[in-house]
Amino acid sequence: MKVTAKELAKQIGAMVEGAGNVELKGIAAPERARADDLIYVEAVKHLDRALASAAVCVIAPDGVALAGKTVLRTSKPKVAFAKAASVLMGKAAITNGIHSTAIVSPLAELGANVAIGPYAVIGDYVHIGEGTQIGAHSVIGSGGQVGIDCRIHPRVTLYPTVRIGNRVEIHSGAVIGADGFGYAFDGERYWKFPQAGVVEIADDVDIGANVTIDRGSLDDTRISEGVKLDNLVHVGHNVQIGAHTVVAAQTGISGSSRLGHHVVCGGQVGIADHCTLEDESIAGAQAGIPTGKTIRGGQTVWGTPARPLDRFKEAYVWYARLPELGERIKRIEERLASSNL
Repeated sequence: MKVTAKELAKQIGAMVEGAGNVELKGIAAPERARADDLIYVEAVKHLDRALASAAVCVIAPDGVALAGKTVLRTSKPKVAFAKAASVLMGKAAITNGIHSTAIVSPLAELGANVAIGPYAVIGDYVHIGEGTQIGAHSVIGSGGQVGIDCRIHPRVTLYPTVRIGNRVEIHSGAVIGADGFGYAFDGERYWKFPQAGVVEIADDVDIGANVTIDRGSLDDTRISEGVKLDNLVHVGHNVQIGAHTVVAAQTGISGSSRLGHHVVCGGQVGIADHCTLEDESIAGAQAGIPTGKTIRGGQTVWGTPARPLDRFKEAYVWYARLPELGERIKRIEERLASSNL
């Protein structure tokens, strides 16, 4: 898409300094940019990269002088750049029209401009909203609901009765609505506990490749609006995730745990069952949160078992010194043994 710097600034909430009639066609890193690409800098330390770039237009914060460039001023350059990217780049279509090999139940209800790729299967009583695209080999189970303008990439599986909101993007390999890991033990064998709930995913959620989200047991599994799940995240049954929470790759969230709004989980975090991460808490990469533990709102934790960041850093310093301390202890023991002789 082609827009002027002035038009783009209006859409992303920035102020224009310089030639507002400069036309922009794309985005790029400073070193790879052409004259009509947009770039951004976040701090003075990146100034030389921007000045040396062929790009004419730069998103930058206050205090970063860029002589000879058209500047779009904003307090949050990276956010503004992300917004600009959605304007300039858009998104490539996953598929167009309804492919002749797609299997669509006559009992399904499709909105206007729905696109369904090769060999996709749409079950009975499924409702798909206007403008949604469903990639090749994906399956939408009976009774499922998918909102408007969703993007479901190839080989996604939605089990029956899964409910998806509007503008949700689900990447390849994701499986949503499988049974949770629930069993009752009678002393000799395990009996499967009912997995009778559903999965509800609200608007503007992004779900990465090979994510698995289990249906609820006697309650439902709920993902609130704006949540972002990275690749290979697992969400167990009855889990509740609050609005605008982000969860990085290979994190596992066990059954009946609750994450508040704007929670941040780093990569490979392990959250045991019935845990609570309150609003705006942060779990650092590879943190391990034991069963039933509560992480208080705004708190940052790290390590296994997870503990407040300051305590983790203190303990880690001592851990790093263990070889040295071990040698000191050996020398002390040797002196003591000698003195006893």
